[in-house]
Amino acid sequence: MSRLEYRLLDEKNNYPVLYVFQDIDEMEIAARFTCDYFVKNGALYEKASCAMEVLVYVIYVNEIDDDVTAYDDNIRKNGKRIRLEMRRFIEEAEMYPLLFTYELRENKDLLLYLQSDFFIWSGEEWEKTSSEIDEDRKVYVLYAKPTRTEELR
Repeated sequence: MSRLEYRLLDEKNNYPVLYVFQDIDEMEIAARFTCDYFVKNGALYEKASCAMEVLVYVIYVNEIDDDVTAYDDNIRKNGKRIRLEMRRFIEEAEMYPLLFTYELRENKDLLLYLQSDFFIWSGEEWEKTSSEIDEDRKVYVLYAKPTRTEELR
C-alpha cells in the first residue's frame, strides 16, 4: 500500500498539500492518475500533472472556479464496489445527463474504462471527453459525446 497526495500547483507557496490518502492501493492510484478532474469538499480541481516521488505519489492540481452543478442525483453509498458513471457531455450545460452506471469489483476493471477513448452504448459509439474522481459522491465519472451527430442520421 502506498501514499497519495494531492498538491496545489503553486510553486510560490511550495506546492501545498491539499489532501493525503494513506495506505492506498497502487491500482487506485493509477486510476486517479488518469482522471482529468478531482472533486473534494465541494471544490473542483483540474489535474496539471502526476509524479512519483520517494515513498509518495503526487497529483498536482489547479482549483477551478466553477459554479456549475453537474449532477441531478443523490449520493449513493455502494459499499466495497467501485461506481463508475458515464454522463453525456454537452458544452455549456448546467447538468450532464446520466447515461449509465457500472458497479465494478476491482480497480483494474475501472482503469480499463478510464483509459478507453471510445465506448459503445445503446448501439452508438461515444467518445470520452474527460474523466474525474468525485470524492464527495464516491464515484468516478466519464464524460462522453456521441461520435455521430443528429444531422448525420
